Amino acid sequence: MSRRRGHAAALVEFVLAALIVVPGVALRLSGAEPAPVEGAIFYGLAIVGAAFLLTWAAELLEEHLGEGLAIAVLALVAVLPEYAVDVVFAWKAGGNPARFAPLALANMTGANRLLIGVGWSVVALTAAWKAKRNRSADPKGDVRPRADAPRQAVLLAPVQMVGVGFLGVATLYALAFVLRRSLTLVDTVVLVGVFAFYLVRLSRGRHDDEGSSEELEGAAVLIASLPPRPRLAIMIAMLVLAAATIFLLAEPFATSLVATGNALKVNDFLLVQWVAPIASESPEFIAAVVLARKGRPSTALGALVSSKINQWTLLVGFLPLVFAISSASPHGLPLDVAQREELLLTAAQSFFALVLVLEGRLGVGGAVSLLTLFLAQFGLSWALPAPLAGPARLTFAGIYILAGLGLLAMRRTALVAVVRSSLGPAAFAKRRA
Repeated sequence: MSRRRGHAAALVEFVLAALIVVPGVALRLSGAEPAPVEGAIFYGLAIVGAAFLLTWAAELLEEHLGEGLAIAVLALVAVLPEYAVDVVFAWKAGGNPARFAPLALANMTGANRLLIGVGWSVVALTAAWKAKRNRSADPKGDVRPRADAPRQAVLLAPVQMVGVGFLGVATLYALAFVLRRSLTLVDTVVLVGVFAFYLVRLSRGRHDDEGSSEELEGAAVLIASLPPRPRLAIMIAMLVLAAATIFLLAEPFATSLVATGNALKVNDFLLVQWVAPIASESPEFIAAVVLARKGRPSTALGALVSSKINQWTLLVGFLPLVFAISSASPHGLPLDVAQREELLLTAAQSFFALVLVLEGRLGVGGAVSLLTLFLAQFGLSWALPAPLAGPARLTFAGIYILAGLGLLAMRRTALVAVVRSSLGPAAFAKRRA
């Protein structure tokens, strides 16, 4: 009976995701020009529905690719909406750099900071709540902290620590953006190369996470129960149709956001930086929280780490490439002072988060610090007048960097282990054995 209820719930979720896609697609294909707010709502909801479909289909890839590589592909697919929106603005920047170049980076920086400030922290806090609840209900239950770990900490598997190492490389590279006046094709080569090396490293590593394909979520549960051929056909159809929906609606969604800002006299940069990522990241956040509640916090956090890697490498790397093609010139995507500050703040937050997980765990204290700092800078970004926004960004960047350096001084040994784990699977596994 419970199996039937699970399949029924999965079917309802699938139907709801498909239904919220329909109005936005129909509106786009009709050729009508909706009011800015109406367009932002309908196109945004359709992108959310498509992102759910993408996430469920990508989860099914695990049995074909293995845990580590499947997580990387899932993360890549899940952030496709961010790619679509950012590519639209990078393309428009080719014809009007002063207007659209800042917006090309707004969605990327907002998505990156949401991913760590909300995603990582909420997974750790949810896992802590789940562990505490289980201990209260059954002291001899399955959820027990390891002897070498603080109570209620999320532990990362060795294959996931490989991602931490590569994220560190991308973050160190990004910290130098504050000294730059543009993102160039050289950045494209370097950052895409880092991601490619990361995929190669995962494909050769061990796949020993605590999860399994039996713990699928949402409509993936229903599809996984089908015979192999129909399952594969539906999975491919979901990937193709959802991706087509996102690409069809990315441009009108981005345009509607900007027009909504103008109509409501709200800063369009803030709308693009925060509203669009909230819409596109929601399926991934929901899936991660559900995994944490079901006792798979390592898988949840590992998927978010992998998402951060591809956003910080492929997404950033694609922007100067798209700009170069659009502008028909090799010149890089221009960075003004505010954009350099945004990139510095994003890289500084990433640095602090990396140091927090250097020892292969994220505890409650680290999660609270990530969430608190994020909420503070998020609130101030809306509340402060423009002249004070720059000093606020630099202040928070300084807090992240100083706190990270302080922790790093106490975790030097862990840093060496993570560097080794990025080059070979044995070192970190031996250290944690």
